[in-house]
Amino acid sequence: MDFRAIFMGVSFALMWSSAFTSAKIAVQYAPPFALLCVRFLISGLIALALARFLGQRLRLTRAQWLAVVGFGLCQNVIYLGANFWAAQTIDASLAVIVASLLPLLVAGANALRGERLSAVALAGLVVGLVGVLVIMSDRLGGGADPTGVAMVVIGVLALTAATLLVQGASPGGNVIAVVGLQMLVGSAGLLPLSLLTEDLIVDLQWQLIVAFTYTTLVPGLLATVTWFLLVNRIGPTRAATFHFLNPFLGVAIAALILGEALGLRDLIGVAVIMGGILAVQLSRRN
Repeated sequence: MDFRAIFMGVSFALMWSSAFTSAKIAVQYAPPFALLCVRFLISGLIALALARFLGQRLRLTRAQWLAVVGFGLCQNVIYLGANFWAAQTIDASLAVIVASLLPLLVAGANALRGERLSAVALAGLVVGLVGVLVIMSDRLGGGADPTGVAMVVIGVLALTAATLLVQGASPGGNVIAVVGLQMLVGSAGLLPLSLLTEDLIVDLQWQLIVAFTYTTLVPGLLATVTWFLLVNRIGPTRAATFHFLNPFLGVAIAALILGEALGLRDLIGVAVIMGGILAVQLSRRN
């Protein structure tokens, strides 16, 4: 793995982990589904304009079109919709910890589909799940909203499905165009949810403007493009190794910017999750 790949991986982890904090800030001033709908519309149009400028064309196979629609619905509508909704009631650090289950769930799902896992990988799956359960039991006992926790769990399951869906459906040389399309799918899917369930009341404060701009351009657009480029460069298994940074970075950013309190069990759980993710990913490289 070269320096450029390492830089891209760490940058992706940092951007991905920061999304939970920016979402927590934004939903204090505007309804979550409407926020995401507008965010994906803007990000998608920017991505398609950039793709056209770079000469990318939307000549996709049927499998790629299915992957675009499926990924857009699972990741952008269900996963991010659930997380933005939950951000109204639970800490950003708890959301990022639950979301960090992704590489463990993908590895487990692939095992159920016939992929052989080593003893180290199986141990990593168990250890990672235990770490999440330790944190969730502590937070629920401390008064965390059960509905919000359930929403982020549903969200990470949807993201797992999205990840499995796009395996083997490479965007080829049309990375930015494909990213733009799946964002527009997300915007279209979120629009009826917002119209049917939300009152469009927006408190236009500077915090909302900064958080919305950041989440649209950085986690929303730049992190997604970085991830696709990283996967194309080093492959999905090696790229997924960088997910082991997400629990630590996510809780650190939430503590630094939002002042969210972290207990000893939180820190122990984060360390355990990171160890489990790393064990799974490193074992899959062998």
